[in-house]
Amino acid sequence: MKLELTRILHEKGYIISYKLVEGTPFSTIKIALKYHPDTKKSAIKKITRISTPGLRRYVGVEKMPRVLNGLGIAIISTSKGVITDKEAKDLNVGGEILCYVY
Repeated sequence: MKLELTRILHEKGYIISYKLVEGTPFSTIKIALKYHPDTKKSAIKKITRISTPGLRRYVGVEKMPRVLNGLGIAIISTSKGVITDKEAKDLNVGGEILCYVY
């Protein structure tokens, strides 16, 4: 699931690149963050975890959240895979809200 989250962040322009580092007992993901060239501020302002192991948050397609009035993204785990809120609306599926990114 972690690799799908980083793939979405890369596709949406929040990170420059990522790669899977193997050679340790567990695999890790190395991420190159994206910064604004002039102000040197990060492209990711905040990542908020919504679902936790103790409290899972599910949403239907009719109550899909809008993050910062459409400027951010919500990452959702659906039956079609891990996708953004806009893709879930297009596919007409709901699922578990993993996090908000803006």
